[in-house]
Amino acid sequence: MQSLELIENWPVPTAAAAVVRADGTVAGSRGPTAHRFALASVTKPLAAYAALVAYEEGAVELDEPAGPEGSTVRHLLAHTSGLAFDEHRVMAAPGTRRLYSNAGFEVLGDHIAKATDIPFADYLRQAVLEPLGMTSTGLAGGGSPAKDGVSTVDDLVRFAAEVQAPRLLDPRTVAMAMSVTHPGLKGVLPGYGHQNPNDWGLGFEIRDGKAPHWTGASSSPRTFGHFGQAGTFLWVDPDAGAACVALTDRAFGPWAVEAWPVLTDAVLAEL
Repeated sequence: MQSLELIENWPVPTAAAAVVRADGTVAGSRGPTAHRFALASVTKPLAAYAALVAYEEGAVELDEPAGPEGSTVRHLLAHTSGLAFDEHRVMAAPGTRRLYSNAGFEVLGDHIAKATDIPFADYLRQAVLEPLGMTSTGLAGGGSPAKDGVSTVDDLVRFAAEVQAPRLLDPRTVAMAMSVTHPGLKGVLPGYGHQNPNDWGLGFEIRDGKAPHWTGASSSPRTFGHFGQAGTFLWVDPDAGAACVALTDRAFGPWAVEAWPVLTDAVLAEL
């Protein structure tokens, strides 16, 4: 895909990207797609998928207590537990505000580890990474399910194909994860300021009508995915029938705010 050549002009040391269609075929790729990059918060969709496997296996229920008083697994996945961004401090009653929380995903990982009697990094590997052949992906040092993932474009293409045509999960579970959980809640989208509403599914951010946003002007409102402070993103646009992964080794900043939507719009135009 000619559109992916745009990453060659990004002000980053290393960048790789790919587009995968809903049928699993790779429409195009660019850069060192086997290079391992730190994912930062693009770790969260992987962790969320593992949590949904645990749910389907009966190890956890989405509405069982987890985290602060009144919070559930569902609240943790949807950033509505009330936990602060990066500390285990309650900032709001569960279900009342969209408080983006690394701490919430760490509590979620601990909860699943206790429920399954398997360290979360191992559970993620067994439940998601190995079945999908994501052999270059994992939590660095068994670290945080919120931000310590390491992966390659080649591996994340496999994940993006899975999300579009689920084999590990019932498609109804994935549809639920990509639907707005606790609609109408305001909140801050990191890097992009206050959004009203700040819609999320279960571990995936939902585009809807947010502005500004890291996807493109032509991205459908149904687009979902995640970006990371490591200069990484993964989006799936169901209306386009495709997903795009881009990984870099330069921290998110004004360069990404400028470059990412241009790439996304070029990809969607080419599709």
